[in-house]
Amino acid sequence: MLAFLTGATGFVGSHVARALAEQGADLRLLVRANSNPKNIDDVKGDVVTGDLRDPASLEKGIAGCEVVFHIAADYRLWVRDPEEMYRANVEGTRAILEAARKNRVRRVVYTSSVATMGFTSNGQPADENSPVSLDKMIGPYKRSKFMAEQIAIEAARSGQDVVIVNPSTPVGERDIKPTPTGRIVVDFLKKKFPAYVDTGLNLVDARECALGHIAALEKGRSGERYILGGENLTLKQILDKLAAITGLPSPKIRVPYVLALATGVVDEIVTGRIRGREPRATIDAVRMGRKKMFVSSAKAERELGWKRVPVDDALRRAADWFRENGYA
Repeated sequence: MLAFLTGATGFVGSHVARALAEQGADLRLLVRANSNPKNIDDVKGDVVTGDLRDPASLEKGIAGCEVVFHIAADYRLWVRDPEEMYRANVEGTRAILEAARKNRVRRVVYTSSVATMGFTSNGQPADENSPVSLDKMIGPYKRSKFMAEQIAIEAARSGQDVVIVNPSTPVGERDIKPTPTGRIVVDFLKKKFPAYVDTGLNLVDARECALGHIAALEKGRSGERYILGGENLTLKQILDKLAAITGLPSPKIRVPYVLALATGVVDEIVTGRIRGREPRATIDAVRMGRKKMFVSSAKAERELGWKRVPVDDALRRAADWFRENGYA
């Protein structure tokens, strides 16, 4: 089986590439000209240069492949030019699906996100059937992923074989950028977490998430979404786990929502708009945090054989990797 992957140099993509290689698949990896190849230095595969914003490079890369894993995404909670994110996440997904259709690819596995789910303020876990709409999406990242997911669903309705996976919040080694979640670990290691807010996330082991992608390829139903989740944890519980792993102290002060929002406003203005750098705290991130992003993976458990595992080992591997690679 020849599998085409986007995003293989990234966090989740590198884990999927390794998992596929371990199972004997041949790989063709799409890499941007300016991407850091460190995550795939030891992965055997045919590397092709291309970009989600260049449809011709996608068609050329996909030609002859049996399956496609579209994992690449612009995952930032703040961006100076939102249109840049829409071009990559929305139009890039449209171009991938069109190239796969033209090349008669057997199946596409599209990596969405639980960010597209309908979360409530009462902390009840969301699932694939939770009511949601575009106007409920906060910020360009969530909106762009929601729009891209709708494109994938519509392609399946039109007869293309497309399965959608919705990882929760992956954690583990090789979070090279790092992702916003990885920054939580890095900031903790740097002792930049003097306080916390009352929010929550579902953390999933990146290695298990990769296996979930393969299960979706093998067992998923076209047009269906599958949440790949692990443990539902408050931010305080995550920090306490990191404290137990590293021996560093966990913060004891909880910051009220209003103060966190004010901090996001100031940081976004000073760091983002004035200095032109990505803020550590953003207005959208604080607004998202008002709802605990807890999810249920029951559907994936029933249909894909998905198994939820504790995230302690993944957090430990993440902390070790960040330290070994000079992030903290």
